[in-house]
Amino acid sequence: MTENQLTSNPFALPKKHDHINQGVVEIESNKAVAEAQGKLVIAKRFPRDEITAYEKLITACSRRNFAEKATYSYPRSGSTISGPSIRLAEEAARCWGNVDFGIKELSQKEGESEMLAYCWDMETNVMSSQQFVVHHVLDTKKDGIKKLTTQRDIYENNANMAGRRLRARILAILPPDLIDAAVKQCRKTLAGSADTPLEDRIQNMVAAFKKLSVRREMLEQRLGHDVSKSTNEELAELVGIYNSIKDHLTVPADWFDPIQDTQKTRSINDKMKEIEEHADNV
Repeated sequence: MTENQLTSNPFALPKKHDHINQGVVEIESNKAVAEAQGKLVIAKRFPRDEITAYEKLITACSRRNFAEKATYSYPRSGSTISGPSIRLAEEAARCWGNVDFGIKELSQKEGESEMLAYCWDMETNVMSSQQFVVHHVLDTKKDGIKKLTTQRDIYENNANMAGRRLRARILAILPPDLIDAAVKQCRKTLAGSADTPLEDRIQNMVAAFKKLSVRREMLEQRLGHDVSKSTNEELAELVGIYNSIKDHLTVPADWFDPIQDTQKTRSINDKMKEIEEHADNV
């Protein structure tokens, strides 16, 4: 090394033009701090009324349209587990009040996004958060792994994957007995009398399952009888299964066995019957 050559100092401050991004980051950081402090002040000034919050949530769960989206089911060890959906978690947080929750994309690079799901009770200043990575791929089951390239597909995939994490963060903050009461009320609403006749609700459910590639015969095989004879309780169970599949928590194969083509099966059975009759005559 010659006398005119100087080694760069790794501890030196960056050049002036390198400060531009850092300045923007600092401004946004100060802005976020100010917003958070403002939320804390408002939460302390207007504390939640827990009795009113409870009544609001139970009232929401008494509406059939909401109750149909409020629970989901998934299979585990041969039994069916049901619980609150992301829709119920969000509504519970809204009714509880002074709760900030959401998802954020922290960074995006080739093939993956780093995400954050969080829930913050601004009255107690208790937060539950989770960072996770979402790969830009979609398991289509039929065609295998599909790489996502458009921003719309990536956004929708990120939102779907983040939904279940956000649900878990909200449930970690809210009182468990509040959620349990909401789930019970939703089941009561689905099983009780409604303005829409049971027959119409059954047909609507059959049509909804058809869009998820679940045929009427598959529903009847699971129920063990004709779908038209379904009870309110059975319909409530099917609603939970439908929400689970729709929200990508499970797939139809988790709940229903594949049904062979009935026409083809009938033809084979008829042919076998003819062979047996011919053998008996001989």
